[in-house]
Order: sequence, then C-alpha cells, then structure tokens
Amino acid sequence: MERRYRAVEADDKVEDHTTQRTVQMPLRHTHHPAPEDASMTFRNGLDSLLRPEDSVLVLIDHQPYQLSNLNSHDPHMVVNNTTGLAKAAKVFGVPTILTSVLEARGGKIFPHVTDVFPDQPVIDRTFINTWEDRKVVDAVKATGRKQLIIAGLWTEICVAMPVIQALGEGWDVTVITDACGAVTPEAHQVAIQRMIAAGANMMTWLALAAEWQRDWARMDTALALNDVIKYHAAGSGIAFLWEQQLLNTPVPAN
Repeated sequence: MERRYRAVEADDKVEDHTTQRTVQMPLRHTHHPAPEDASMTFRNGLDSLLRPEDSVLVLIDHQPYQLSNLNSHDPHMVVNNTTGLAKAAKVFGVPTILTSVLEARGGKIFPHVTDVFPDQPVIDRTFINTWEDRKVVDAVKATGRKQLIIAGLWTEICVAMPVIQALGEGWDVTVITDACGAVTPEAHQVAIQRMIAAGANMMTWLALAAEWQRDWARMDTALALNDVIKYHAAGSGIAFLWEQQLLNTPVPAN
C-alpha cells in the first residue's frame, strides 16, 4: 500500500509509538525575508555589475615584508596580477588609492605598481585596518564613487578588516582575490569565506577588467586593455599575440 507523507506542521498532534501517547509538536521557526535595504541581498542584475565610472580601487600593503611570507599563491603571480589590476584601472580612469603600512620597516609598495601611477603619493599608515585611517577613507570618499574595490596583502588581515568595516557602513565592496594573498592557503580561503558572509563580492583581476570593458566596440579602452592583457594575462595574452601574428602573415601564393 502506498504511503503518503506530509511535513509536520506546528501544533500537529503526533503519536509517539515508543510511549503510546500523543505529543504536541513545538512551533516551527518561520522564515522572515530580509528587508530590501538590508546589506545581505542577492547580487544580481545588470546594475550589480561593476562600472568604471562608479568604481574606486584601493591597493593595500603590496610590500616586501608581506610578500616574503606569502604562501597562499605564487608570489610572482600576485605581483603580476596586482600590476595588471593597476594598469587596468588606469586604462579605465578608475581612481586608485595606494596605501602602505609602516613603509620604513615593511618596505615600499612594489615599483611595478607605483610606476603605473608615478606622480601619486602613497598613504602610509600605522593602522592595520586601513578603514580606520581617515586619510584613506577621505581619499576614497573624495572620488564620489560607491563601488569600492580592494586588493592587498594579507587577505586575512589587511584586506578582511577594511572590507568588513566598509560593508557595515553601506559600501558596495568587491575583493580582487588573485591580487591578494595570505600566510597560508587556509588563511586566504577562510578570509574569503568570512568576507562573503559579510556581503562582499569576489572577483579576479581579469574578470574585473572585462566587466569594466563590457563591450569590445568601446574602442577608447579596448586597444589599451589588450596591451595590459598581452603582458599580464599569461596564456590569453600570448594567444592574442599569436593571433595577431597569424593575421599579419601573408598567405603564400600557389
């Protein structure tokens, strides 16, 4: 005989066969949707994509001391990806704030990054949490942008703290994970999970550049972005160069 089951509802009377008595089921927890203005909302729809005119980039503590104990990624790749990210921001005219912590002890930000913005001063801090440094926050606010993009070393400390604080203050925050790094792979992954739980968006630098570009018909940035991709997107860059070589190779006459 086919048995049909249904979910037990609150206040149902259910027979307990172990004691031969009827028991009252406790009230269930009811799901209450979060209000529309709550910070933990789904990130979807066209308006959720990142736009150059609304973006501001903060690069945090890409310094020798942090790089020397970077074990979550190949250090060469972090330098490459951070440089690609910085160059992409310049292509799209995205304001970029450079900040270090205790530069005199930890070393200067990688020249690969500062050379992209040769006339821009680096904001040196004592705060571990960048978002507690008024100079940095004021510089970000002065841009008038609302899409806050952050990358830095280390993920679990100097990235996680400002991201979580900024989210609590209502900023739309994206972390560029492959321009970050941590002392261990676990530290990097746990930090990412922590920031996602707080409401942050996660991307990689090339995905961000593509989202900023959005349409290859936008020729004012397409060619300059391709130059960045050629030198910092590894296989994609080499494939592009190869494609150009083939297109420019005359077809042999029969």
